[in-house]
Amino acid sequence: MSSSVIGPVAVGASLRGTVEDAVAAAIVSGELAPGTLVTAPTLAARFGVSATPVREAMLNLQKRGFVDAVRNKGFRITDVSEQDLWEIVRIRQDLEGPPMRDIARTLQPEAAAELRVKAQAIVDAAAVADLPEYLAADMAFHLRLLELHGNRRLIEIVKDLRQQTRMVGLADMIGTAELARSAAEHHSLVDLLEARDGRGAETLLRAHIGHVLGWWNGRAED
Repeated sequence: MSSSVIGPVAVGASLRGTVEDAVAAAIVSGELAPGTLVTAPTLAARFGVSATPVREAMLNLQKRGFVDAVRNKGFRITDVSEQDLWEIVRIRQDLEGPPMRDIARTLQPEAAAELRVKAQAIVDAAAVADLPEYLAADMAFHLRLLELHGNRRLIEIVKDLRQQTRMVGLADMIGTAELARSAAEHHSLVDLLEARDGRGAETLLRAHIGHVLGWWNGRAED
């Protein structure tokens, strides 16, 4: 099990934003399990900050559906059912897969180089067990990839679906071969796109998204 993503905030950091990102990462990765009750003062003590930015961060997370406010008690981590997760994954596969064919036909060297940098950020974050950075880098890669397709509404829909996802086994995957393989798949995807292999890229991306139901949900994959 990796160390907690909830810890002292670096000097000069945006307190609310840093706390929100860290708590979201803890929820998505499963460190803060569904049903867990947390309070602003308790989290503030762990972050080493005052309760005000923590409370602001938790209210934002409530708007995003990560937590529910519990009167006079704090905030309870929301759940995503197995059926919800299955539906999210299937929709993401159907939305994000087909555009790979168009992107493979039109990908320019400059865009490929940019994707390489973002892919490496994912690999680097996995190597140092930085879950907030891993999740942020992964989001940045996939949304930039879709930007190359040019459909703004698709990007917003996928971003919303990703924020609804829970990967309750991710925190336990730190340091494993599976995490390293999943991170490396981003480079493999760029390889296929540069080779103009749109079908191959679509197949890989569908399998990559499918890890949410496998490795990231604490299940072995064939």
